[in-house]
Amino acid sequence: MADEEHAELTRLVEQNDLTDIRLWLAEHPPYEIADELERMDSRLAIVPFRLLDKDRELEVFEELDPVHQHEILLGLRDSAFHELLEEMDPDDRARLIGEAPAKIATRALAGLSPAERKMTAALLGYPEESVGRYMTPQTVILHRDLTVGRALEVVRAKGSQAEIVYTLPVVDDGRRLAGTVELSDLVISDDETLLKDIVDVLVARVQATEPAEGAARLMQDANLVALPVVDSEERFVGLLTFDDALELIEAADSEDIARQSAASPVAGHYVAVTVPRLARARVLWLFLLIIASTLTVTVLQGFEATLEEVTALALFIPMLMGTGGNVGSQSATAIVRALAIGEVRVRDLPKVAWKECRVGFMLGCILAAIALLIGWVVVPGGVSIAVAGSVIAICTWAAVIGSTMPLLARRVGVDPAVVSAPMVTTLVDATGLLIYFAIAQAVLGI
Repeated sequence: MADEEHAELTRLVEQNDLTDIRLWLAEHPPYEIADELERMDSRLAIVPFRLLDKDRELEVFEELDPVHQHEILLGLRDSAFHELLEEMDPDDRARLIGEAPAKIATRALAGLSPAERKMTAALLGYPEESVGRYMTPQTVILHRDLTVGRALEVVRAKGSQAEIVYTLPVVDDGRRLAGTVELSDLVISDDETLLKDIVDVLVARVQATEPAEGAARLMQDANLVALPVVDSEERFVGLLTFDDALELIEAADSEDIARQSAASPVAGHYVAVTVPRLARARVLWLFLLIIASTLTVTVLQGFEATLEEVTALALFIPMLMGTGGNVGSQSATAIVRALAIGEVRVRDLPKVAWKECRVGFMLGCILAAIALLIGWVVVPGGVSIAVAGSVIAICTWAAVIGSTMPLLARRVGVDPAVVSAPMVTTLVDATGLLIYFAIAQAVLGI
């Protein structure tokens, strides 16, 4: 159905059927329209976007990823360009401008009203990928000495200007964060109750300069709708909302998945990304992996005499390399994921290594029984025993390597996902061959 709808919209745009395009847009929600626009060529996508009414135009625009937002902006006249940016939420606008080419950024800032420009500039002053770039400063701030009745009046008066009113920050005289109060608590409390008596003073908070991904993970762990953001002196500066947190987590997970598959992350909708861009994102890692795989060639050259003496050993090299690589990949993937969601920390390295060592040994014993059976059928005798012993040793070693490399990467400040499964597999292939030939020489006496 989605493919048919995409084909239909593309056909209508190519035929310049403006009436039916408007009907199609009216029948679909903003997120579906945004998805279809991202699949289209930018020259075509601008046509249906211009036909949206003002209210839906902003909703659709904020659903687009930054790459397609930039393309849409380039196709708009100055009046529409500035009106669209003026209506955006400050945090979304700041991220858009921060990631935009200089030409778009300059044009965008120049057209904003003084108030919106000041708000945007303040957010752009925070480091890239920090919470400050993602928080919204448009909130309803309540003083801790207000009564519930008075607080509700403030919410009614200022709520329309705020991005979120479900969670309300409560501050003291110096604008220092005292805690938060939920709108639902205000509604069910007595009007004469003081906010300081119902405020949640233990609510989690982060500083504006802290990493945004960490703040989003904190919201996920604490099940928060909004997370208060403060400066170095504990003064309230904004809220990180759940929709931005979800986008941060999705982006981080997508980046990790890309790196774990030995590729660089690619911004934009997959369907709209060109073949050269996809190739560029993958070729560097593949180049590094093919260089690293020369270790395997070097090991084979070193044991060339052993292979000439017992040629049957070569039959099992693919099986051993594949098994070790798979075990290492499983281990690496599990630890990278556990690191991302905070289940393990760098200080857990010894515990993790010991646990994965035992897991690898158990898997090795199970797989060794199968390898022994296969080996005995193909080449009865000492070779099959050497293969079975090698499976146990390689599986144990691969599990340890796969689990410790991401932790060591985090310790030295490298993204654990960079130590991806293909990299672990390449390393296990080379070291696994050393283990195999060492065991074979011991068992066969060569």
